[in-house]
Amino acid sequence: MADIILRNQTAVTEFILLGFGNLPDLQILLFLMFLVIYMATVAGNMLITALVVADQHLHIPMYFFLGNLSCLETCYTSTLLPRMLVSLLTGDKTISFNGCFSQLYFFSALAGTECYLLAAMSYDRYLAICKPLHYSTLMNTRFCLQLAAGSWLNACLAITIFVLFLSQLTFCGPNEIDHFYCDPIPLMELSCSDTHLSILVDFILACVFTLPPFLLTLTSYVFILANILRIPSSTGRQKAFSTCSSHLTVVTIFYGTMMIFYMLPKRDTLTDLKKVLSLCFTVLTPLVNPLIYSLRNREVKEALSKAVSKCGFHKNMQRL
Repeated sequence: MADIILRNQTAVTEFILLGFGNLPDLQILLFLMFLVIYMATVAGNMLITALVVADQHLHIPMYFFLGNLSCLETCYTSTLLPRMLVSLLTGDKTISFNGCFSQLYFFSALAGTECYLLAAMSYDRYLAICKPLHYSTLMNTRFCLQLAAGSWLNACLAITIFVLFLSQLTFCGPNEIDHFYCDPIPLMELSCSDTHLSILVDFILACVFTLPPFLLTLTSYVFILANILRIPSSTGRQKAFSTCSSHLTVVTIFYGTMMIFYMLPKRDTLTDLKKVLSLCFTVLTPLVNPLIYSLRNREVKEALSKAVSKCGFHKNMQRL
């Protein structure tokens, strides 16, 4: 893919990510804030991944997908925040042509993978709540591995096709992107060649690869909520809902902010609002995922307390 990008003859050799350049007095404050967010995001998601791998009680489908999601979130935020931190600290807002397309590829592939993983987790909760007697048979180890592998491969395939088409565009005019990362829509707007084919490919790939996991997630929760409402006792309803409330919160934040972002009209007055909304699904979601799953999940809290107690025990033994 890199070779194809390099072969793309264009007058533009770099792009300028304007980011939050309209707030010059807040650059250091923004740098410190995003640095803390990045460190907390990486630490939290790596902790969740380590707990899922280390604790035998978490070796079940629900936490297998959670481990995949936490690993993805670490990579997801690492494609955006380090570049943003460098820009805020040094004031260098330029990004090379290949660097921009590489960021676009990895960010989009990971975002697409998250859509599939969220759909797989929704289907897992659907089977656990609506078909509990068949859950262990249907959601077996082989099927879990197939869902996880399919999530990564489908997203990577879709984005590879899209980036291949996008890399054929010619960029010979303005090179300023009023965003903090290489988003495909403003990138295509900078092209001085015909973008109709790229837009059509983007639409088709979104319908074929992105729409199905969203619909599966939505359908799963429609059946889940309908099944929960049929439970006669309030205690039973609360217990059933608690098993999927964490995941539902994450899905709502991720899809809600993303849909609002892409549905807003193209107006200069809404540019700053769009940046804030994009921060929600690119920065906020990876940050809050570990908090949501650890604070609202009894098994994760128990695994965390066991890990902490073991570390304390080993330290005491070393002191003796």
